Amino acid sequence: MYQTLAAAVGVLYLGGFLKKKIKFLETFCIPAPVVGGVVFALLSCLLHGLGIVEFQFDETLKTVCMVMFFTSVGFQANLKVLKAGGKSLVVFLLCLVVLIFTQNFVAVGISKLLGISPLVGMCTGSIPMVGGHGTSGAFGTVLEDFGIKGATTVCTAAATFGLIIGSTMGGPIGRRLILKHDLLKTAVAEDPSILEEDEQKHHRSVSMYAPAAYQLAIAMGIGTVLSWLLSMTGMTFPIYIGSMIAAAFMRNIGEYGGKIHIHMGEINDIGGICLSLFLGIAMITLQLWQLAELALPMIILLLAQVVLMAMFSYFLVYNVMGRDYDAAVLAAGTCGFGMGATPNAMANMQALTEKFVPSIKAYMLVPIVGSMFADFINSLVITAFINFIN
Repeated sequence: MYQTLAAAVGVLYLGGFLKKKIKFLETFCIPAPVVGGVVFALLSCLLHGLGIVEFQFDETLKTVCMVMFFTSVGFQANLKVLKAGGKSLVVFLLCLVVLIFTQNFVAVGISKLLGISPLVGMCTGSIPMVGGHGTSGAFGTVLEDFGIKGATTVCTAAATFGLIIGSTMGGPIGRRLILKHDLLKTAVAEDPSILEEDEQKHHRSVSMYAPAAYQLAIAMGIGTVLSWLLSMTGMTFPIYIGSMIAAAFMRNIGEYGGKIHIHMGEINDIGGICLSLFLGIAMITLQLWQLAELALPMIILLLAQVVLMAMFSYFLVYNVMGRDYDAAVLAAGTCGFGMGATPNAMANMQALTEKFVPSIKAYMLVPIVGSMFADFINSLVITAFINFIN
């Protein structure tokens, strides 16, 4: 566990160093964990292919960092901001539904053109794209029960591919939209008083990092109970959903009750550190040699998903979500969770907002839609597609 953490930190340093040295990486907002992680993953793949060594990592802290990061995101759930963006939340959720259906229609349609089973095509649809590695593991076995040999491996490889591409295409797409349409002039909060109030809450103090860490720990602890209660519904939720809900309650109790002071600035800093560590560990555990097992039809199917994701985010998400700075950041975020995982969406947006200016709307909508609704809706749609095909 400690060695894995050290390797992940080494990858972060490597990515940061390469971003400083290679202008392309900095210009196109490629996240540092992804830069260093891909280099490490390529080296790992080479060593594996030559039969020299294969790395095995302990992913315990990967889960801890992921939960802590999303708990920090839950603390950002200010109801005042949510009320201001209620309509946007519904519209963005509809965009997600359209994306899931479109990914599967493209996968099934192209697989038929290539003369292969539509169920094989499903291995490159929303199962690995919106679903990521978790959904790939779950539905890969289902497809194998339908006679698709190696479906889990193909789904996992496709998810690995999506994780890398989704992490690298979001920044450039968001940057192009911002610069092409001069969107920085539209980066104005709906309610300036809320932004000013949040800025006061984001003030940092060295002595407050410990209380901020304690607040995160309390929310994570309560969150385990909430996650257990949610699991009793029979539905599958991300492991961090309970902690996000607990953090949101704590934030708004403090917001409206005035009895609790939430140290938002320090919480955001701790969350940002955890996001980087999570991505570092996630990237060094990638097994790129799985991609070599994909046949030519699989590669064609995956490239089709890349084109779809680029067009969907650039044209549909940007235009539907308001054609402003927030919409451009949302387009970048959609690439992240639309082809892999919500943390990658957050990393894409973090890279953009660090280069330009913050986007409150994007940071609220993407975690809510990507974490709370994506897996649930995706599972229903996948089940419907599989049953319809058969």
